[in-house]
Order: sequence, then C-alpha cells, then structure tokens
Amino acid sequence: MDAPADETPAVQASARDAFIDGIIETGRQLYVKANGKLQRAQYAGDIYVCKNFTVHVFRENCARFRMAEYPEVALKIPNNLPKEKCKPHSYGYCWEEVSAAEGNPFYIAAQFLYDSSLSKQENMEKALEFMRQVRRGDYFQMSAEYYYGVGAHSAIMIADYDPETDTVHWMDSNMAGEKRDGVRYGKVQFDAVKEITWWAEAFCKKTRGATIYRLRDDIILAEEVITQPSMENR
Repeated sequence: MDAPADETPAVQASARDAFIDGIIETGRQLYVKANGKLQRAQYAGDIYVCKNFTVHVFRENCARFRMAEYPEVALKIPNNLPKEKCKPHSYGYCWEEVSAAEGNPFYIAAQFLYDSSLSKQENMEKALEFMRQVRRGDYFQMSAEYYYGVGAHSAIMIADYDPETDTVHWMDSNMAGEKRDGVRYGKVQFDAVKEITWWAEAFCKKTRGATIYRLRDDIILAEEVITQPSMENR
C-alpha cells in the first residue's frame, strides 16, 4: 500500500479527522439502530457481515473526500486478499493490493505474521508491539483462532492505544453472534474494549496474522477539488 505524503497542510489534516469522525459516527448510528438485537450477517449484501460493516461505513462517507496527490480519483476500499493468494498464510490477514492512484486512501501502518522460526513467546512479544501501534480511525484486519471462532475478522479502532490501561477500543459487527435456522446473525459493537493481550492471543497462531490500515495524511475535501480554479484562469 502507498505511504502518505511527507508534508500535509493543516486543512488536509482536519479533512482527514472529519473523514474518521464520519466513519465512526456512522458505525455508532448502526449500533444505536441495532439496539442490542442481532442483525442478519449471512449473505453477500448484508451490511452486518464484519467486512461489509467496515466497507459500508467507509462508503457512506468517502464521497466527501479525496487524496491531494490524486484529487480527481474517487476513494475506494480494497477487498480482502483472496484465499489462494494468502498462502502460505491463512485467509483474512490482509487486503488486496490497490494503489492510491486507483483510489485506495489507506496504507499499511503495521503488520504481524506468525514466524515459525521464532518461539511462541517471541511471536507474542511482536504481536503485542504490533497492537501498540493502533490509532484512532485505523482499519484492523486479522486471521484468528479465538473464543468467537476461526477465520477472518474486520474491525475499526475508535481510539488510540491506551498505554495506561493496555487496551484498545473498537467498533465492529458479527464478531459475536449465532445461527438461527441456518442463518447467521451478528452483534453490532461500539466502543468495545479489551486489553491488547486478548487481541494478540487471537491472531498470534501459526499461519495467522493481522494488518493495521491507516488513512493517508493527504486527505482533502472533495469540494476543494471542484472549486479549485483551472490553470487557465490563474
């Protein structure tokens, strides 16, 4: 994934914050709307499937924004990397490679992949350090084996890692849920909180891993692109 621009005007930073605020607020509204009730998370079009939830809140807000480096390109969020391309790792630890020029406003801020050449404890130390990189607005993608199941999961971090409590706060859908007559229903979470050890233990397993995706620094308002005078009029 492309790294962000080195220099970012203050107005771009505020646009980036507004983008993150919008994403988080949309997730909060879906949480309030669910009102504690499980939501259908079975089919490709169900927004309460974990990945679909994170994509939905992005798409509900992305039209207002662009990247300064590619101001004419509409923003889009990549799909998960297909299973066959994840090998030798398990499916779900990362997204497809989509360039910023193609509209992807995210870059990889950190990544953990279990290293079988290291001890379990050494891998855990790396996994914990990875979790300490979490920042507000980060998209979190993992392949895990934990209490709620085995496989891929997507979430959005809504606060910076807190070193005082050793925790992260996030929102997601369908981490927890149940099946009813063969159909999956998932729980919507907002401001869920766990110690980073809980997360690390989920993906610190052989063949598994996780990736933190972060919005580039050069996010601008789309209206700034539209209202910019052409070179002929300058």
